[in-house]
Amino acid sequence: MFRGTTILGVKTANGSALGGDGQVTFGDTIVKHGARKIRSLRDGEILAGFAGSTADAMTLFSKFEGKTEEHAGNIVKGAVELAREWRSDKVLRHLEALLAVVSKDHCLIISGKGDVVEPDDGIVSIGSGGPYALAAARAFIAGGMVDAALIVQGSLEIASQICIYTNDRITVESI
Repeated sequence: MFRGTTILGVKTANGSALGGDGQVTFGDTIVKHGARKIRSLRDGEILAGFAGSTADAMTLFSKFEGKTEEHAGNIVKGAVELAREWRSDKVLRHLEALLAVVSKDHCLIISGKGDVVEPDDGIVSIGSGGPYALAAARAFIAGGMVDAALIVQGSLEIASQICIYTNDRITVESI
Protein backbone atom coordinates (compact mmCIF):
# COMPACT_ATOMS: atom_id res chain seq x y z
CA MET A 1 0.00 0.00 0.00
CA PHE A 2 1.19 3.49 -0.79
CA ARG A 3 1.32 5.87 2.16
CA GLY A 4 1.18 9.58 1.98
CA THR A 5 -1.91 10.38 -0.04
CA THR A 6 -5.57 9.79 -0.67
CA ILE A 7 -7.17 9.86 -4.11
CA LEU A 8 -10.90 9.29 -4.59
CA GLY A 9 -12.96 9.13 -7.77
CA VAL A 10 -16.75 8.88 -7.98
CA LYS A 11 -19.03 8.36 -10.97
CA THR A 12 -22.74 9.02 -10.51
CA ALA A 13 -25.65 9.58 -12.88
CA ASN A 14 -24.99 13.33 -12.48
CA GLY A 15 -21.30 13.28 -13.42
CA SER A 16 -17.85 12.19 -12.34
CA ALA A 17 -15.24 13.74 -10.05
CA LEU A 18 -11.75 12.95 -8.84
CA GLY A 19 -9.99 14.49 -5.88
CA GLY A 20 -6.93 14.20 -3.75
CA ASP A 21 -5.31 15.68 -0.70
CA GLY A 22 -2.20 17.84 -0.85
CA GLN A 23 0.14 16.27 1.69
CA VAL A 24 3.56 15.00 0.68
CA THR A 25 5.61 13.02 3.17
CA PHE A 26 9.11 11.61 3.31
CA GLY A 27 8.92 8.83 5.85
CA ASP A 28 7.20 10.30 8.89
CA THR A 29 7.88 13.94 7.98
CA ILE A 30 5.45 16.23 6.15
CA VAL A 31 7.39 18.20 3.53
CA LYS A 32 4.56 19.80 1.56
CA HIS A 33 0.94 20.62 2.28
CA GLY A 34 -0.45 21.79 -1.06
CA ALA A 35 0.67 19.32 -3.72
CA ARG A 36 -1.59 18.75 -6.70
CA LYS A 37 -2.00 15.03 -7.41
CA ILE A 38 -4.82 15.28 -9.94
CA ARG A 39 -4.34 15.87 -13.67
CA SER A 40 -6.86 16.64 -16.39
CA LEU A 41 -6.25 14.82 -19.69
CA ARG A 42 -7.82 15.04 -23.16
CA ASP A 43 -9.16 18.56 -22.63
CA GLY A 44 -10.93 17.62 -19.42
CA GLU A 45 -12.54 14.39 -20.65
CA ILE A 46 -10.38 12.26 -18.35
CA LEU A 47 -9.13 12.90 -14.83
CA ALA A 48 -6.19 10.99 -13.36
CA GLY A 49 -4.70 10.91 -9.88
CA PHE A 50 -1.79 9.06 -8.35
CA ALA A 51 -0.48 7.54 -5.17
CA GLY A 52 3.19 6.71 -4.85
CA SER A 53 6.38 8.20 -6.21
CA THR A 54 5.79 11.56 -7.91
CA ALA A 55 8.39 11.08 -10.63
CA ASP A 56 7.03 7.61 -11.38
CA ALA A 57 3.49 8.96 -11.49
CA MET A 58 4.44 11.70 -13.96
CA THR A 59 5.92 9.06 -16.24
CA LEU A 60 2.74 7.01 -15.95
CA PHE A 61 0.48 10.03 -16.60
CA SER A 62 2.39 10.67 -19.80
CA LYS A 63 2.25 7.02 -20.86
CA PHE A 64 -1.46 6.77 -20.04
CA GLU A 65 -2.25 9.93 -21.97
CA GLY A 66 -0.38 8.52 -24.97
CA LYS A 67 -2.26 5.23 -24.77
CA THR A 68 -5.64 6.96 -24.57
CA GLU A 69 -4.70 9.08 -27.60
CA GLU A 70 -3.77 5.91 -29.51
CA HIS A 71 -7.23 4.53 -28.71
CA ALA A 72 -9.23 7.70 -29.51
CA GLY A 73 -9.95 8.54 -25.87
CA ASN A 74 -11.06 5.04 -24.84
CA ILE A 75 -9.74 4.93 -21.27
CA VAL A 76 -10.38 1.21 -20.81
CA LYS A 77 -8.26 0.26 -23.83
CA GLY A 78 -5.67 2.88 -22.86
CA ALA A 79 -5.55 1.52 -19.30
CA VAL A 80 -5.17 -2.09 -20.43
CA GLU A 81 -2.37 -1.13 -22.82
CA LEU A 82 -0.62 0.90 -20.10
CA ALA A 83 -0.92 -1.95 -17.59
CA ARG A 84 0.43 -4.43 -20.13
CA GLU A 85 3.43 -2.21 -20.93
CA TRP A 86 3.95 -1.28 -17.28
CA ARG A 87 4.12 -4.91 -16.27
CA SER A 88 6.35 -6.11 -19.09
CA ASP A 89 8.77 -3.22 -19.70
CA LYS A 90 12.11 -3.60 -17.88
CA VAL A 91 12.19 0.04 -16.80
CA LEU A 92 8.48 0.68 -16.23
CA ARG A 93 7.96 -2.41 -14.07
CA HIS A 94 10.05 -0.76 -11.34
CA LEU A 95 7.82 2.31 -11.12
CA GLU A 96 6.10 2.60 -7.76
CA ALA A 97 2.72 4.24 -8.14
CA LEU A 98 -0.96 3.54 -8.63
CA LEU A 99 -3.26 5.49 -10.91
CA ALA A 100 -6.94 6.23 -10.47
CA VAL A 101 -8.64 7.47 -13.64
CA VAL A 102 -12.16 8.75 -14.17
CA SER A 103 -14.22 9.70 -17.22
CA LYS A 104 -17.94 10.31 -17.57
CA ASP A 105 -18.37 6.58 -18.25
CA HIS A 106 -15.64 4.81 -16.29
CA CYS A 107 -13.70 4.75 -13.02
CA LEU A 108 -10.53 2.64 -13.07
CA ILE A 109 -7.58 1.71 -10.88
CA ILE A 110 -4.41 0.83 -12.81
CA SER A 111 -1.45 -0.93 -11.21
CA GLY A 112 1.99 -2.05 -12.30
CA LYS A 113 1.07 -5.66 -11.61
CA GLY A 114 -1.14 -5.57 -14.70
CA ASP A 115 -4.39 -4.82 -12.87
CA VAL A 116 -7.08 -2.66 -14.45
CA VAL A 117 -10.02 -2.67 -12.05
CA GLU A 118 -13.38 -0.99 -12.58
CA PRO A 119 -15.31 -1.26 -9.31
CA ASP A 120 -19.01 -2.14 -9.55
CA ASP A 121 -20.11 0.87 -7.51
CA GLY A 122 -18.37 3.60 -9.56
CA ILE A 123 -15.98 4.54 -6.76
CA VAL A 124 -12.17 4.29 -6.97
CA SER A 125 -9.83 5.00 -4.09
CA ILE A 126 -6.09 4.64 -3.71
CA GLY A 127 -3.48 5.61 -1.15
CA SER A 128 -3.26 5.30 2.59
CA GLY A 129 -6.55 7.13 3.23
CA GLY A 130 -8.31 5.36 0.37
CA PRO A 131 -10.31 2.91 2.51
CA TYR A 132 -11.62 5.76 4.71
CA ALA A 133 -12.60 7.90 1.72
CA LEU A 134 -14.22 4.88 0.05
CA ALA A 135 -16.34 4.13 3.12
CA ALA A 136 -17.40 7.77 3.41
CA ALA A 137 -18.31 7.96 -0.30
CA ARG A 138 -20.43 4.83 -0.03
CA ALA A 139 -22.22 6.30 2.99
CA PHE A 140 -22.89 9.59 1.18
CA ILE A 141 -24.30 7.73 -1.83
CA ALA A 142 -26.41 5.43 0.37
CA GLY A 143 -27.78 8.58 2.01
CA GLY A 144 -28.97 9.87 -1.36
CA MET A 145 -26.19 12.29 -2.33
CA VAL A 146 -25.73 12.40 -6.12
CA ASP A 147 -23.30 15.26 -6.76
CA ALA A 148 -19.98 13.51 -7.47
CA ALA A 149 -17.84 16.54 -6.59
CA LEU A 150 -19.56 17.00 -3.22
CA ILE A 151 -19.22 13.29 -2.47
CA VAL A 152 -15.49 13.41 -3.24
CA GLN A 153 -14.94 16.62 -1.24
CA GLY A 154 -16.82 15.36 1.83
CA SER A 155 -15.24 11.92 1.72
CA LEU A 156 -11.71 13.32 1.48
CA GLU A 157 -12.42 15.66 4.39
CA ILE A 158 -13.46 12.66 6.48
CA ALA A 159 -10.36 10.70 5.42
CA SER A 160 -8.17 13.67 6.41
CA GLN A 161 -9.56 13.45 9.93
CA ILE A 162 -8.60 9.77 10.22
CA CYS A 163 -5.47 9.10 8.13
CA ILE A 164 -2.26 10.74 9.36
CA TYR A 165 -0.88 10.71 5.80
CA THR A 166 -3.84 12.70 4.39
CA ASN A 167 -4.45 16.41 4.90
CA ASP A 168 -7.41 18.73 4.30
CA ARG A 169 -5.90 20.72 1.41
CA ILE A 170 -8.14 19.02 -1.11
CA THR A 171 -8.30 19.40 -4.88
CA VAL A 172 -11.43 18.19 -6.68
CA GLU A 173 -12.08 18.27 -10.42
CA SER A 174 -15.30 17.30 -12.15
CA ILE A 175 -16.42 16.09 -15.55
